[in-house]
Formats: sequence, C-alpha cells, structure tokens
Amino acid sequence: MDNEKNTVVKTATLPKLPISTIWMMSFGFLGVQMAFALQSSNMGRIFQTLGADPTKLGFFFILPPLAGMVVQPIVGYYSDRTWMPKLGRRIPYLLVGAVVAVIVMCLLPNSGSFGFGAGSVTALMFGAIAIMFMDVSSNVAMQPFKMMVGDMVNEDQKGFAYSIQSFLSNTGAVLASIFPFVLTIIGVSNVAPNGVIPQSVVVSFYVGAIILIICSLFTVFKVKEYTPEQYAIYHGITEEANTEKVSMITLLKKAPKVFWTITLVQFFCWMGFQYLWTYGTGAVAFNVWHTTDAASAGFQSAGNWFGILSAVQSVAAVIWSLVLSKVHNDKHKLAYSLSLFLGAIGFGTIFFIHGQMALIVSFTLIGIAWAGMMAFPFIMLTNALSGSHMGTYLGLFNGSICLPQIVASIASFSLFPLLGSSMPKMLMVSAIMLLFGAVSVMVIKETSAEAEEAEKEIAEESK
Repeated sequence: MDNEKNTVVKTATLPKLPISTIWMMSFGFLGVQMAFALQSSNMGRIFQTLGADPTKLGFFFILPPLAGMVVQPIVGYYSDRTWMPKLGRRIPYLLVGAVVAVIVMCLLPNSGSFGFGAGSVTALMFGAIAIMFMDVSSNVAMQPFKMMVGDMVNEDQKGFAYSIQSFLSNTGAVLASIFPFVLTIIGVSNVAPNGVIPQSVVVSFYVGAIILIICSLFTVFKVKEYTPEQYAIYHGITEEANTEKVSMITLLKKAPKVFWTITLVQFFCWMGFQYLWTYGTGAVAFNVWHTTDAASAGFQSAGNWFGILSAVQSVAAVIWSLVLSKVHNDKHKLAYSLSLFLGAIGFGTIFFIHGQMALIVSFTLIGIAWAGMMAFPFIMLTNALSGSHMGTYLGLFNGSICLPQIVASIASFSLFPLLGSSMPKMLMVSAIMLLFGAVSVMVIKETSAEAEEAEKEIAEESK
C-alpha cells in the first residue's frame, strides 16, 4: 500500500459521542448559514439595485467560488497541521473566518451608500470584492464544522451528525431569509434612492453578523477537539501522517473513487442552485410582479418575497433533513436521488407559476433537494476517508461546489441571451441540471475507508 508507513493498527475506535456534543459541534453552523442565506437570497437583488446589467450578472457570481477554490484546500491543508492546546485543530480557523465574515457583512449592504452613484463601476466593484471576501470568510468559518464531524464522529453517528448540521444550517437560513420581510412589516424602509440598498436589507445583514459571532462562540467554548495523539489512535494512523508533506495533486490521485463520483453529482446540483441565486429574484419579479425595474417598489417587494420563499425552502430542508437522519446507510443513494428529483420538479414549476402562494410548493421541493445536498455528499466522502489528511481532502472537495458555480456563471454570458434574457427560463435550466444530478447518483459506489484500502491492496496484488 502507498500509505502503509502512515497507518497503524487501531487500538481504539471513535467513541460514541453524547448527543449534546454533536449539537454543540455544529451549533455555529446556524450562524454561518445565516451569512450564506443572506448572501444567496440577496445577491441578485443587491447587484441589480446597484445598477448591474442583467446580462452581466454572472460576473459578480464568479469571484466568490473562484476564491473558495483557492482558499478551502489551503485551510484544510494547514488545519490538518495545526494544533493549539487551548483551541484545537479546526477551531482557530473557525474563529478567524467568523470575525472576517462579520466585518464584511457590515460592509456589503452598504455598497451603494458611499456616494459612488447608481450603476457606477466603483459601486459594483466594491460590492463584488465585498461579496468575494464574505464568501471566502464564511467558507473558512464553515469548513471546520464539517471537518470536526469527520475528525470526531464515528460512522454510526455520522449520518445523524451531518443531518443535525443540515437542520441547524437551514434553521439559520430561515431566519436570515425572512428578516427583510419582517423588518419591512415593522416599519423599516424597503425602498431607497436609486442605487442604494434598502435599510430592510442592511439591518438584516447587521443582525446576521451578530448571530454569527454568538453561535460560533458556543462551539468554541463547548467543544474540545481530540489531541493529535487521540486522533491518531482513533483513526489508525501515525501522529506524523497529517504532517507529512504531500502535494494536493498527489492526494487527488490517491482520492477514493467516491470522491470523484460524488463530484459529478455535485457539478450538476451546484450549477442549478447558482442560477437560482443569480436569477431567482428577477424571475419572481417578472412572473408575479411583472416588472424588471430594479428601482421599483414591485421589484423590491419581489426581493422580500424571494426571501420568504428561501425561508420556505429552508423550512422544507429542516424537516427533510430530520427524515434523512433516519435513513439507513444502505438507502443513502435512493434518498439522495429522490431528493434531487423532487428538487428538479420544484425548479421546473417556477417557470409556469405566476402566483405568489403557488411558488411555496416549488420552493418546498427545492428545499428537499437542498437537504440532500447538505447531508449525503459529506457522509459518503468522510466514510471513505481514513483520517489522514482529512481537512485537505474536504478542502479539495469544496472544488466540487465552487467549480460548477464558476462554470454556471461563465456559461450564463451566452446562455442568458440565448434564452431571450429570460430569468424564468434560466431556472428551467436549473431543473434540467438537478435531473441530471438525480440520475448520476447511481454511479456512486459507497465504501468505507477500510474497504477502499482492501480494494487497492487486491488491485496491487493482481498486477
């Protein structure tokens, strides 16, 4: 075996953790997902309000995943090699990411408030750079939560742990999505001068930033990571395994097969959701409010309603994630594929619906797909990893999220005009992508880390 020198006979297995520890391990996820939800549900609205050309919206959605593709493997690589006695391996990166995310969350919604002028290149670039840093910092804060589950949770509890993460993340998304709508009801202004983001959105980001810090601190103070010695014993590796200098290219070559098959599914899914975030507000404004004028009260009302629909999506994901937590290991693929298929139906129906309330059904189905996407890929992948270079692999796996977003954004420059600059039609493309994703789940072959190593040994002996 190529990594024989870094493996040892396990003298202990990962212990069964108290339910309270699993909850606290993921509690900060609620705050991080609030940041993501505020970003995803308001990005299209913010940039169109700033005066962005609808045919060029894809440009503003390229920078965040591009930065994520570079930053996440680096965070994984160095967190594998980090150990701070009072904080641990992953938590230091969680803290840094959360602090930077809070700062950027206060800057982003004010992109139009610095006197740059509506439609000015300066305002748009300020917003683009802010959204890039917000996405990167949120990812830096988010990845440690996923890594800690891989580090500390045994296979029997892992499905439950990632389902709890899905539950908490979607609960945070619900809160974030309804903020602008609720604030408007209580009297916070939902309109603003041309090129300026309404206060309902600005205040929502401020509240989200506060909750992000509070939730992250719960995890920081309540969770104690395994020491390097404990980690090595529980994962059956040497203490030097994670500190060994191995290039990321080499790690990719040695990645388990499931890494690549899940990446194929992820490619279709994340392309579909990228178009939802880019064109969702505009599609709702066009189909329901019959407007494309970003400065109009109707468009801003559509933005608020898209937030409510995003909350519906998240509530559905919360409920479905609880259902998925009960799914046995041998039924993962079926539940994953079914979730994506229902999401494809949800995306497809948006094109035909012109009533506010009917869209609730569409976004309920989309939420089911989202719950599947948040749980199964990480369960399947971490079960197939030995524990050596866990963080680096999860950072590299983030490319399966970032790359399709980049491809989708670049493709939109040609696809959007080709479809008559119709935002509802772009969501029909999302439906097709989710359908491809549902079918491609069938190529995934789930294996444990031990089974993967056994297969490699047999292959080597047969040569």
